[in-house]
Amino acid sequence: MNSYIRLSGFYFFYFALLGALVPYWSLYLISFDFDAQTVGSLMALLQASRIVAPNLWGWVADKSGKRVEIVRFGALMTCLMFISMFWQDTALGIGLVMLAFSFFWNAVLPQFEVITLEELGDQKDKYSQIRLWGSIGFIVTVVGIGALLDFINIRWLPGLMLILMLCIWLNTLLIPKPAVLDQIDVEKSCNLGFMALLLRPQVVIFFIICFLVQFGHGAYYTFYSVLMVDVGYSRTEIGLLWAVGVIVEVLVFIYMHWMLQHWGIRNIMLVSLFLCVVRWLLIGTVPENLGLMLFAQTLHAATFGSLHAVGIALVHQYFSRQTYGQGQALFSSVGFGLGGALGAFLSGILWDDFGAFYTFGLSALASILAMLLALIWIYPERVKKNY
Repeated sequence: MNSYIRLSGFYFFYFALLGALVPYWSLYLISFDFDAQTVGSLMALLQASRIVAPNLWGWVADKSGKRVEIVRFGALMTCLMFISMFWQDTALGIGLVMLAFSFFWNAVLPQFEVITLEELGDQKDKYSQIRLWGSIGFIVTVVGIGALLDFINIRWLPGLMLILMLCIWLNTLLIPKPAVLDQIDVEKSCNLGFMALLLRPQVVIFFIICFLVQFGHGAYYTFYSVLMVDVGYSRTEIGLLWAVGVIVEVLVFIYMHWMLQHWGIRNIMLVSLFLCVVRWLLIGTVPENLGLMLFAQTLHAATFGSLHAVGIALVHQYFSRQTYGQGQALFSSVGFGLGGALGAFLSGILWDDFGAFYTFGLSALASILAMLLALIWIYPERVKKNY
């Protein structure tokens, strides 16, 4: 089995699980009659564990060199921690299990990103062709589970998720081990400290932008499906709307190599941030308009697809080979972790009292600020690549 299939398989199952979790977990929580603030707080826990877990495991992986073993361990522990979810029916119990399994689950992807890029070697521009299988996995589950939930009770969702978690773990047993760094690499890593690379102004601003982008997505990941149910869409239709966003994301990953060559990182980032603003305003103002919701979902190609690919590229622009693990972990923890958690938590506070318009309006404001920061600060060619 070649490395392309093994790497692609991991992304397929990892994001298939995300396709079950992100669109439908809030609906699962609402089935326990939790209010919006409780749902927002619980969804924030999924992101909050990303603040610590990726950095801890990234540091361990960079120091030990046992990146593959850490990915396998994290995937196995995700399954074991999640099993107790079947006996939880209180917010506290569900929240503790969510923290436990997500502590390991959120540590897995950043380190696998490093494994993938190491395996690609000089062909890092082919990353998007492997990553697109994650988007395909998401599409399969978001459509399939959405249709299924029109016929079965939402309480079946944890069982479906556990099956996907087991598939992720089994796939990690097949992934290749990257080459071990030689002594010269180790000596270089001593000269190029992680903090020295991190504290450069453009790099700091990059991570602030990552925070703001995922802060803006907090309301979307927490209440988009809830909003669609409230305005009359069926769960099948909701699954298809989520799928539309990821289908166009696949197209972005297919053509990202060409886009980076012809348009450049800076231009792609600026246009994508502007489209974030457009998307959040549309969702917040006209959710009942199917045509505009379909258009808003196509913008997922920019708000997640291209911004994620650009973020991965910038991490490898800003950090040395010996600090990729920590850089990738910080990219995850600052954006998806801190930004996503705070966005989900605040959206829970706003939702009941102020509604969709103000909740997604806050997301739009965060995206505007990110766009302004990128316009002023992000010039990747001015930062020397460190090896």
